[in-house]
Amino acid sequence: MRKIGVFGGTFNPIHNGHVLAIREFAEKMQLDSLYVIPAAIPPHKEVPDGSPDAKTRLQMVRSAVKELPYAKVSDLELKREGKSYTSDTLRELKAIHPDDTLYLLVGTDSFLKLDTWHEPEIICELATIVCVHREDDPNDLLSAQRSRLKELYNAQSIILNNRYEEISSSEVRRMLTFRCAQDYIPKPVFQMIERKKLYGLSKDTTRLSFEELKAESLALHNENRVRHVIGCSETAVALAEIYGADRTDAARAGILHDITKALNEEQHLAVLRRYGVELSDYDSSKAKLLHAITGSVIAKHIFGENDAVCDAIRWHTTGKADMNTLEKIIYIADYMEPNRDFPGVAQLRKITYEDLDAAMLLGLTMTTDMLKERGREVDPSSLAALAYFSDKKNGGN
Repeated sequence: MRKIGVFGGTFNPIHNGHVLAIREFAEKMQLDSLYVIPAAIPPHKEVPDGSPDAKTRLQMVRSAVKELPYAKVSDLELKREGKSYTSDTLRELKAIHPDDTLYLLVGTDSFLKLDTWHEPEIICELATIVCVHREDDPNDLLSAQRSRLKELYNAQSIILNNRYEEISSSEVRRMLTFRCAQDYIPKPVFQMIERKKLYGLSKDTTRLSFEELKAESLALHNENRVRHVIGCSETAVALAEIYGADRTDAARAGILHDITKALNEEQHLAVLRRYGVELSDYDSSKAKLLHAITGSVIAKHIFGENDAVCDAIRWHTTGKADMNTLEKIIYIADYMEPNRDFPGVAQLRKITYEDLDAAMLLGLTMTTDMLKERGREVDPSSLAALAYFSDKKNGGN
C-alpha cells in the first residue's frame, strides 16, 4: 500500500510558500508520490479579475515543481466542468489508487472550515486529512475540530507542525503590482510571469483617472481598510475645498495614503530595496510607520503621482515641521474621517473645519500623549511638528 499526497489550490500564482509546503508534506509524511492539483473554478472564492486562466496557472505549477521527483502536477480539475470540488477530485484519485492511502493537505483555516465544504463526509471517507500549521496557531481549536470531524464523519486527521513561509498568493500579487515579488516566487515561475506579462505587468498605471486609480488602490488594500481609505479621500477633498488645496491632489493622496498598509515588515523592506531608499536608524526600528514611506515610493514609481501627493503620503502618520496645506489635510483626514471612532474624535472634527493648524496641534498632542502613556517612543518628526504648531499658536512664525 502506497502513501499518496494530494495538495490542491488556486495557485494564483504558486509561490515559495507552496513549494515549501509540498516539500514538508512529502518529507514528514514519507509520501511515495504527491499530486499537485490547480483548481479550475475554486468553490470557496472568486479568482480575481486579471488573473491568468487555469491552463496558465497549471503551467506555472509544473514549472515550480519540476525538480521534485515525487510531485505530479495533475489537470484533473481542469478537465471537469463546473466548480472544482475536492470530493470529486478524491473520487477520481481513489479510482486510480484503489489500494493506496490518500492524504489531503490543508491549512489551518481550511481545516477549521472543512465541515462547511461540499460533501465533507466523502472527503473524510476517501482521505486522511493532514492539517499543517505554525507554532502560533490555536492548538485548542485544532484539537476540537479534529474531534468534531471524527464524531461527524469518522474522519482520520493528522495535525502536522511544519516550517512556514509568511506569504500568500494575494500578497504575492500585491508585490507583483509593486514590481517587488521576485524573492517570493520560484525563479522559473517569475520568468514566465515576466515573459507573458501576467498579473498586469504590461499595464501602464502612471496615467490613471481618479476612478481608475481608486479601483486599482482598493484592490490592493485588505478589505477591512477599504471604508477608511474611501473616507480619507472624500474627507481630504472636502477639506481641500475649504482651505484652498488642490482637490485632485487631495483625492489621489487620500486614496493612496495606505496603499502599502497590508505589507509586513519584510515586504516593506523589499520595496525600499527595490527603489533604492535608505532608512534612518529611527525608521528602521519602527515597522508600523514604514507604510508612509513605502506608500510614497509606490505612489511615485508605480502610479506616477506628483511630488505634492507623494509628500502628503510620506508625512501622513507622523507629520513634520512646516507642513504645507495638502500635507496637513491628509494627516488630519486620515485621523478623523467618518469611520474613525475614538475618544476626542468629535472635538477634533469640529476644530478641523474651523482651523486646520489648531486641528494639527490637537491631533499631534493626542497622539504624543497616547504614545507616552503606553511607554512608546514618539517619532522625532512628530515632536518637531508638535513644537512647530505649538510655537505657531503662541505667536511664532
